[in-house]
Order: sequence, then structure tokens, then C-alpha cells
Amino acid sequence: METFKVPVGISNRHIHLSHDHIEALFGEGYSLTKMKDLSQPGQFASEETVTLIGPKGAIAGVRVLGPARKASQVELTATDTFKLGVKPPVRDSGKIEETPGIDVEGPKGRIHMNKGVIIAARHLHMSPQDAEKYKLDDGQYIRAIVPGSRGGILDQVLVRVSPDYALDLHVDTDEGNAFSLVNGQLLEVCLP
Repeated sequence: METFKVPVGISNRHIHLSHDHIEALFGEGYSLTKMKDLSQPGQFASEETVTLIGPKGAIAGVRVLGPARKASQVELTATDTFKLGVKPPVRDSGKIEETPGIDVEGPKGRIHMNKGVIIAARHLHMSPQDAEKYKLDDGQYIRAIVPGSRGGILDQVLVRVSPDYALDLHVDTDEGNAFSLVNGQLLEVCLP
């Protein structure tokens, strides 16, 4: 079986906001303040945080990721959904049709998102050059081997190919904790 190694990135709960929602939550003309760059080029964690308010409870201090997007989206772990009382599907980022909504509160206002709450599907970011090198296609599924005392197989890892992507396999904190993963740890991807 042919394999190659990729670094893992563990993603905590976060929110992507549209420009209109940034202004509604933080004030007219507001721009996000970069705190640190993320593994994907041009993406960053901002200084700003919001509070998510669901039918059963709230989670404060949810990090806003930038830059602004066309549509707002909340990415939660399965554990978060119990506290908030929402039942989002596991989805690829950006696929927000037929997903639940949630209330979001910022320092200058509160909005209701009619849709956009998901549990992000585990996925592998790669450039077209990497996809060609490893003979993988956008939308394909692969599996990754997790080493260690709590190791195992990450199955159904969605391949996402774009010129804007750097090689990185993303899981959420629930998955990271279950496998005792740490950011930057190398995993073996099994080629089909």
C-alpha cells in the first residue's frame, strides 16, 4: 500500500462571518483584527470573539476566523451541539443548505442565522500540484493512519483541492482528543 505523510491541524469551534454580519455584531465599517495566521494561506484567527446562543445554552468566546466570507458559517464539534441544543449535519465547509441556524451575539449587536451551523467533515487540503503528485481528485475520499497508543484509522477524509490550499489534514477537537493528536503531527495518508 502506497502512503504519504501530511501534518494534522486540529480545529476548535469557530465562526466565519459575512461582511454584513461583521458590521451587525461589531459596528458599521468594522474590520477583523488579525491575531495569527492559520495553516491555509490568507486565513487567520482574529482577535474578535462572539457568543453562540442555542435553544439549550450558550458558548461564549467563540473565535471569528477571517477574512470575511460570502455567507456566515458556524463550525462546531459534536460535544458543542449538546450544550447548545442544535443538531447540525456533518458537512464540507461551505455546504450550508438545509442546516440549522443559531443566534450570535457580539459587542455591538445580535443576529439570527437562519442556517449555517455544521460539524465540519474531516478533510485534506491540497494544492493542484500535490493532487497531481499523489493522483488524488477534489471530492475524493481517502483514509489516514493515526500512530500511537490511541491510534487508529481516520476513514472518509474528504480531499479538497484548490490553488489557495496548503497540504494539511483537518480534524476537530473531538477527533483530535479521541486519537490523542497534536497540531503538526504527521499522519500517513493511504493512496487508493
